[in-house]
Amino acid sequence: MTRLFVRLAVVAALLTATLSALADQTRVTDVVYGHKLGMALTMDVFKPEKPNGIGIVWMVSGGWVSNHDSINPEIARAFTNRGMTMFQVCHGSAPRFTVAEAVADVSRAVRFIRTRAADWGVDPNKLAACGGSAGGHLSLMMGCGGGPGPADAKDPVDRASSRVQAVACFYPPCDFLNYYKEGQRAIDNPLLKSFWPAFGVDEKTTPERKIEIAREISPIYGVSKETPPTLIIHGDADLLVPIQQSKLIMAKFREMGVPSNLQVRPGKAHGWPGIEAEATTLADWVEKYLKK
Repeated sequence: MTRLFVRLAVVAALLTATLSALADQTRVTDVVYGHKLGMALTMDVFKPEKPNGIGIVWMVSGGWVSNHDSINPEIARAFTNRGMTMFQVCHGSAPRFTVAEAVADVSRAVRFIRTRAADWGVDPNKLAACGGSAGGHLSLMMGCGGGPGPADAKDPVDRASSRVQAVACFYPPCDFLNYYKEGQRAIDNPLLKSFWPAFGVDEKTTPERKIEIAREISPIYGVSKETPPTLIIHGDADLLVPIQQSKLIMAKFREMGVPSNLQVRPGKAHGWPGIEAEATTLADWVEKYLKK
């Protein structure tokens, strides 16, 4: 009988610990941050028990396809456990919408978060953009190209800045004009033709227009001295987004004096088992620059 009571006590303790671990993160689903073409643009907000003022804008995107089923509470926990509030943002999804339209959507999301930061216990000047692959690309687009909206915009949200104060991401495309090797455009690569709807090109698109599009959606061409501290984690066996992409933008960061770090994962491809554990590395980077 004594052993039974001991076992029950142990089980109760384990259940209490589990419930406590789950209770420290509150999820608010389907927060509407904008509308377009009659549909709502939404995000899920993951709130820590004690917010520390840092907001994480997580780009839910793979191949610029944004699926609500890909919202990940466990990724959020790596940040909420440290007091950060995470906003997992869904954007208009390819192939219906282009990369440029996805950039506009996440820009709106950052502006929305900034104007309502106090509602979530977030400092509007402590926002970081994070994500992987296309989500990493969109994070860099905010870090390298975010800025104030039109001063005469009817909606005050659209007047706010979409710039973030830190970026931490996985294996992002960075330069569509020099992909795999210098001078080779991603849009012209047969291996990437399936992304044409996302790029917004087809068989009728002129070479000149392809170059314009590639430059417009490449974060490397927006790097400046004002670009925030940026961390990239990239596998050197990645065939879809070659590590050459991260090396190119890192060289640009160094040229502009931007605090930056490329962490190479030997033998890793485009994603790998257990990559969720790497979220703590992203959180470390954000804390380093935004916690003070």
